[in-house]
Amino acid sequence: MSSFSRAPQQWATFARIWYLLDGKMQPPGKLAAMASIRLQGLHKPVYHALSDCGDHVVIMNTRHIAFSGNKWEQKVYSSHTGYPGGFRQVTAAQLHLRDPVAIVKLAIYGMLPKNLHRRTMMERLHLFPDEDIPEDILKNLVEELPQPRKIPKRLDEYTQEEIDAFPRVWTPSLLLTMISPRAMADSCESAADSPALAGSHVSCICKELLCSVS
Repeated sequence: MSSFSRAPQQWATFARIWYLLDGKMQPPGKLAAMASIRLQGLHKPVYHALSDCGDHVVIMNTRHIAFSGNKWEQKVYSSHTGYPGGFRQVTAAQLHLRDPVAIVKLAIYGMLPKNLHRRTMMERLHLFPDEDIPEDILKNLVEELPQPRKIPKRLDEYTQEEIDAFPRVWTPSLLLTMISPRAMADSCESAADSPALAGSHVSCICKELLCSVS
């Protein structure tokens, strides 16, 4: 291998890459796990515990992170001023309202190794509460990391093509083999005539069943 081909490989191995991560509707623990790997350089073949070979990580939309269950009220963050009576505790919701980047920052800080490199690694972490990222950071971004958890869609976000392509588990022909025709017809008549279900997908299926029975 010539020195000409080794030079770009050497540069790509030791260069600090800038990664972008979207924190919208993501749990802080998942974001911290992905960010800590890049900050330490664990994804590089030249990684060593005593070397500083980590990359930069930019996380946006930290204001819109998500906790499962009731963790916004159950999770508590503690601190102490160092003076008598200086013990303080706040819930995750209170801390997030006070500082939208604090929860993600504390989660990442806790996952980094407890040594002298941790402060240097935290300097390569860039947190933004919204999508407003400075231009000098945007031009350095190289790759956008996939979100650790897929965001579920709301019902009004699905297009009509996606609704029509969704598989029907309970088809009219299947229901005909499971229920007696007379009992099914009585149930479908009441559902098809219900004002609450007028024009809905359930009402359309009931009308199809009535046509097939008759």
